[in-house]
Amino acid sequence: MTERMTAKQYRQAQTEGRKEDRRRVRGTIRTEVDGESFDSKTEAQRWQELLLLQMAGDICGLRRQVEIGLIGRAGPIMTDSGRQQRVYRADFVYVDNALGTMVVEDRKGHETEKFKLIKAILSAQGIEILITRARG
Repeated sequence: MTERMTAKQYRQAQTEGRKEDRRRVRGTIRTEVDGESFDSKTEAQRWQELLLLQMAGDICGLRRQVEIGLIGRAGPIMTDSGRQQRVYRADFVYVDNALGTMVVEDRKGHETEKFKLIKAILSAQGIEILITRARG
């Protein structure tokens, strides 16, 4: 005999396994360091490296999770609802004192297709993204 379930039970069974953050890529785990939350352990490590570089005077103006608006040929690229401009959230933004330039940095283990598209859009806007990877 086959056991039957209601539609409500079916929906509940479908969502039980999805309690984790679905934006996670390739098994990254949110990490907390000194009361600040990071998307991954390697991002937290890079933040600590950049803090040391800032204390040494190599960089300045270090910021995290900086939103940069995406702009296409016809103007701002809007969300599907058309109410908000789409943004790229950079992991880190700072000024390299030796070069005198602003650096937009992203800590990546793997470049997704979505990230490659955003990178191309930003490149067309004149913004290059420095991609750093964990040494392992």
